[in-house]
Amino acid sequence: MYYLGYDVGSSSVKAAIIDGASGKKLAVLHEPSNEMGIHAPQKDWAEQDPDLWYKHLCTATKRVVKEAGIDVALIKGIGISYQMHGLVVVDKHGKPLRNAIIWCDSRAVEIGKKATAELGKERCDTQLLNEPGNFTASKLKWVRDQQPELYEKIHKYMLPGDYIAYKLTGDICTTKNGLSEGILWDYKKDQVANWLLDYYDLDTSLTPEIVENFSDQGLLTQKAAEETGLQAGIPIRYRAGDQPNNALSLGVFEPGEVAATGGTSGVIYAVTDSLQSNQSSRINHFAHVNYSKEHPRIGKLMCINGAGIQYRWFRNINGEDSYEAMNRKASKVDIGSDGIVVIPFGNGAERILNNTNTGTQICNINLNKHGQGHLYRAALEGIAFSFVYGMELLQKDTIDVSFVRAGSDNLFRSEIFSNTVATLIGHEIEIYNTTGAIGAARAASMHSSDLSTLGEGIAQNDHVMNYVPLKSNEAYLEAYENWKKQLNTILKYT
Repeated sequence: MYYLGYDVGSSSVKAAIIDGASGKKLAVLHEPSNEMGIHAPQKDWAEQDPDLWYKHLCTATKRVVKEAGIDVALIKGIGISYQMHGLVVVDKHGKPLRNAIIWCDSRAVEIGKKATAELGKERCDTQLLNEPGNFTASKLKWVRDQQPELYEKIHKYMLPGDYIAYKLTGDICTTKNGLSEGILWDYKKDQVANWLLDYYDLDTSLTPEIVENFSDQGLLTQKAAEETGLQAGIPIRYRAGDQPNNALSLGVFEPGEVAATGGTSGVIYAVTDSLQSNQSSRINHFAHVNYSKEHPRIGKLMCINGAGIQYRWFRNINGEDSYEAMNRKASKVDIGSDGIVVIPFGNGAERILNNTNTGTQICNINLNKHGQGHLYRAALEGIAFSFVYGMELLQKDTIDVSFVRAGSDNLFRSEIFSNTVATLIGHEIEIYNTTGAIGAARAASMHSSDLSTLGEGIAQNDHVMNYVPLKSNEAYLEAYENWKKQLNTILKYT
């Protein structure tokens, strides 16, 4: 038996097939070959066509099945991971009424701030575990206020993964985990936060039916089978946002365990069993994949919108160096980048900065002595320093770290980046050869009670190496303090 997993991101759609008996990956790939575009019709807006996600998913499915060389009749389940916090709205025929408003869109920041002020921070913190912020509920409020005629045509709102599941099965449903990502779940009442929807004057009937994230959530339709090359009747058995799913992929399930991601955005995701926070305006809190009211497992998520996208920007404007070449040039520069500081926050408002949008800043360039290597190292260090900054917030929020794990992709391939983070946080970083698509496929092969077994298999089969904190950390500490000083100066005038 085989299982198929998807990871629907804003850059690409990844697909993976695993062997059900061993959990080993048979094929992994992404589509398209170049990154998907993001539409930004106004400053701080970010939109994508949800049908483009599905188009690339269909292409990726046919390719991954061919690469794995398997009989599609033996695929017994599908798991879906997806970009969080997005908003897809459809009419009664299931057609999208507009582009999806995706995770890094900042248009609803002021809506969320006003909601917190009027509803009360204590109520938001204790019942939502978050301020409404710039999340799915606030984005839907923006649609209601700014596009009222379109709002009146909405049949259901969905998160990106809900839409993909709908395209595959024809069933519109969501999960409590997904609703928590949109700040639409009331943890105290263990139900949809209809009081927030009422405050926003949003129709509560627009919320889809709720299913468990580990459950049979619908069967592949004949139409979807023809479009993907699969067989009709395959069940979708798992669904989760990309960061909770990334934690699952790394075997992170229990309090104190931390998963890190260094993709387009950067994330530190720490699991806790506490329903309290002293940093709720800067850290997000979501129901983890193994959350239940009786067994609370909450993911404390610290996000940096401007992370890998910053390093990619340097590569794009240079046009010649590969990432490997950039890393080699950066490695020839001393720790601290000879005084250059890169503030990487150039991809929308940053929640860890209280939704401030500083933009990317490149400071202290000396035109007589600084070259490409200095800029590359300063970028890697700036992103690493932002991770450390976020980890400090988590530790202030009573997280007692037991271990940190990350996938062997993107920024964590860089020794400069990984050594900087490990040395400054004082913890080893365990690197694993896995992806969100692999994790989703493995999750589709089991039920939530099997998660401990899943974690053991990941540790045994996927471990690559550890980055160990360097004993000599003075230069790192000096560079980090210099970076924080520059950041605080910018924040003062932003």
